[in-house]
Amino acid sequence: MLKPKISSYEKRTAWFHQARFGMFIHWGLYSLLGRGECVMWAERIPVKEYAKLADRFTPARFDVDRWVSLAKAAGMKYVVFTAQHHDGFALYDSKASDFTSVKTAAKKDFVAAYVKSCRKYGLKVGLYYSLPDWRFPGYFNLGKYPQSFKAMIKQAHSQVRELMTNYGKIDYLWYDDFCDRLWIPDGEPISSTMEAGGSPEIPKLWHSKQLNQMARSLQPQIMINNRSGLEEDLDTPEQAIAVSKPGRAWESCMTMGDFCGWGYIKNNPNFKTTTQLIQNLVTTASGAGNYLLNIGPKPDGTVRAEEVTRLKEIGKWMQVNGESIYGSERLPDRWGGVWGCGMLGAATVRGNNAYLHIFRWPGETVAVAGIKNKVLAATILATGRKAKIEQTKDGRLFLKGLPKEPPDRNDTVIRLKLDGKPKPFNYSGMPL
Repeated sequence: MLKPKISSYEKRTAWFHQARFGMFIHWGLYSLLGRGECVMWAERIPVKEYAKLADRFTPARFDVDRWVSLAKAAGMKYVVFTAQHHDGFALYDSKASDFTSVKTAAKKDFVAAYVKSCRKYGLKVGLYYSLPDWRFPGYFNLGKYPQSFKAMIKQAHSQVRELMTNYGKIDYLWYDDFCDRLWIPDGEPISSTMEAGGSPEIPKLWHSKQLNQMARSLQPQIMINNRSGLEEDLDTPEQAIAVSKPGRAWESCMTMGDFCGWGYIKNNPNFKTTTQLIQNLVTTASGAGNYLLNIGPKPDGTVRAEEVTRLKEIGKWMQVNGESIYGSERLPDRWGGVWGCGMLGAATVRGNNAYLHIFRWPGETVAVAGIKNKVLAATILATGRKAKIEQTKDGRLFLKGLPKEPPDRNDTVIRLKLDGKPKPFNYSGMPL
């Protein structure tokens, strides 16, 4: 029997679907001000005034191995680092700009150090690159400053080429657009964000097709996200878990703290709990998506205690329950009944194993509807304890003899060994 042919898309995204969990890192000049990565725009800081921050950007405690080892300890399989954000400050040795970490006070190529560390710890390498650069007035008013806009586009193409050429194999190119600030000559704002149904004019203005062809010619197996105005390889919902269509790769990127800040915010009281973060990861994996969780290191390069604690706690949970996350597949519609509605939690699947993620522990008996499969075994991953199985002809499953209290307060996982791939029991309505 001939094996089905694997498409180039499937080859590119194979590692990504196995990974399911990655680290986002936002760090740069904006970290010095401690008010988030968009402080330049939000406070309308003039370009020349903002540029003076580069004289102060000398991170004395920068230790990229600390960052990447934390990702490894958390159970993450890849990292995406902000090589250049909207402020235009390149954290690498760019010949296309003088506004770089190599040509200013730091005198260091942080991207080179980051890539080296990822390879040291065996994690896939992702680079974030902001297509817009706020230093160019043409970005904000294309009609008034067309030459400035063209200069920005030229810089973007040159810098993507540098990033794809000078640092060895790059696994993932993560564009950011922020084009809700871009105005075309007739005065109407246009957006390139694919989820928002961005204007088809955007990829024409950015020459996105040529840009991505160039990136792929230099890095043939690279994954590219959808923020250059073209669909490319994957969708990137931000601060939300939004499942893409079957067969389409997707990734939910999210902060640990407030949704408004990816870079370091000195006073940010609204950190999500470890439980919330784990359950977000699980919910994303249940839809065959990836969870890209952000940290915003301090200006000196250290990672704040709140982030370290959460990453380590997630890592402990992943050591026990990672098999339910890595390589998770899309669950069939209606399989597991109430699980799809989130009454008790969520479910993930790998091959003939389904995993019940119980966020709200019901007690000594767990009831699940909508399962057509015969369940051969049920095991609590946290303890190795087996549950007694009872199934009815109408698709109901009862797991009995469970502890009164949840073995894992964050998310207790029960692995179900099935007689085949998950099959839903289709109800015509409520049983009589």
